[in-house]
Amino acid sequence: MNEKDAQFLDTLIKSLVDSPDDVKINRTVDEMGVLLTLDVNPADMGKIIGKEGNTAKAIRTLLRIVGMKNNSRVNLKINEPAGAAPRPMKATKSVDEAMADLNL
Repeated sequence: MNEKDAQFLDTLIKSLVDSPDDVKINRTVDEMGVLLTLDVNPADMGKIIGKEGNTAKAIRTLLRIVGMKNNSRVNLKINEPAGAAPRPMKATKSVDEAMADLNL
């Protein structure tokens, strides 16, 4: 069994977080490919996700490259830790405010 993808993810994530001992990666293989499930300390969640999800997207891109090199499809699932702060809802504008912004 080739576990280079999980080793790569482990090294990458542990270098990003403040609590590397709390990093847990579960690797499962099925007909769809490889699924890596990531659990981290709740305080480190922001570092893994990044602004607007950019860090998570970059990690997924790197895993896709590692997967192609090893002839497998690799997917990443980041588990939201229990007790994590809920994501704030974006404030939405009313129709009138949106129309005023368009300067029509």
